[in-house]
Formats: sequence, structure tokens, C-alpha cells
Amino acid sequence: MLVLVGSRNPVKTGAVAEVFASYFGDVEVRGVEVESGVPAQPVGDETWTGARNRALALLDRSRAEGLGAAYCAGLEGGIAQLAGRWYTFGVICIASDAGACAFGVSPMFELPPAIVDRLLAGEELGHVIDDLSGAENTKQKGGAIAYFTAGRVDRRQLYAQGAVMALVPFLNAAIYDAAAAA
Repeated sequence: MLVLVGSRNPVKTGAVAEVFASYFGDVEVRGVEVESGVPAQPVGDETWTGARNRALALLDRSRAEGLGAAYCAGLEGGIAQLAGRWYTFGVICIASDAGACAFGVSPMFELPPAIVDRLLAGEELGHVIDDLSGAENTKQKGGAIAYFTAGRVDRRQLYAQGAVMALVPFLNAAIYDAAAAA
């Protein structure tokens, strides 16, 4: 089974590969760069829009190029304000070759105000964490969560959790109308 992921980021492709292999066994996961259509640091609903745009762009590409992908996954990291506080999270949109579409969300964690200010001013979370940690390209490694948890949790783990959540309607098609989620 071929699964396309809307990124070549090894964190995102690795999370999707891990989850799909755990459910479906032998899978080929291929990262393909596609545009999200949202800012580099999505805020609120832009995160869901970016994930959906990536998944559907991959589905279109798979059909146009005859790639035969069974599923296409768009992953987008974003921030949102809930209950007066700012959180970061990942949204995963999975589209099937039949055109059904479902979403999952990773665990969220609260961001400090100084970081939120930088993000709302247009910086991307990965770059802010690089600056704070002195590391390079953290978004393709442990991400912000690894920085804040001293490496006990990493970005791939968060995205894997969200990917499982996005698969729920596909794994339980008898009680979900997954096609209606498209």
C-alpha cells in the first residue's frame, strides 16, 4: 500500500509510516512536497486548512500521475488560543483514494507568552526554538516539545498520536460516514 505524505520532513513521514505500518503491515510511505496554502506559522483554523490542502493536493497528484496512493496525509503544525491561553499542536488530515477525508489532532501543549508574541509577529515555531535552544533545524528532529520536555517527548510521537486519531473513521467505517467528512 502506498501512502503519500505532504512533506519530506522525516519527522512527519516517519510518524505516518509508523502508524500505517502498525495497522496495515507492509506500507510504502513517500514524502512529497506540496503547498499548504496557509502561512508558515498557521494560527487557529489555518492549521486544519493547511493539513487538508496538503492531503487533497496529494490525492490530486496521485490521480493525475497514476501513483495509486491508497491514502494521502497532510500534516500541519499550528497554534491556537483556547481558554485564554496559547497552545501548539499538529493537525493531520488523511484522504483516501476514494475521496474520503478525516482529521486527527496531536496532543497540545501550552506555549509561553514570549514565544507566542514572536509567532504572532510572523516567526515560525521551529525557528524560534532553534534560536532558544542554539540547535539547528529542530522541526526536523525533536521539535518544540523535545525542547520543553528535555527530550522525553518528541515531535514524531505527537504527530503519530494525531495520525492514529485521523485514522479512526477509516478503521471504523461501519459506524462513521467517512465520505461525509470530505
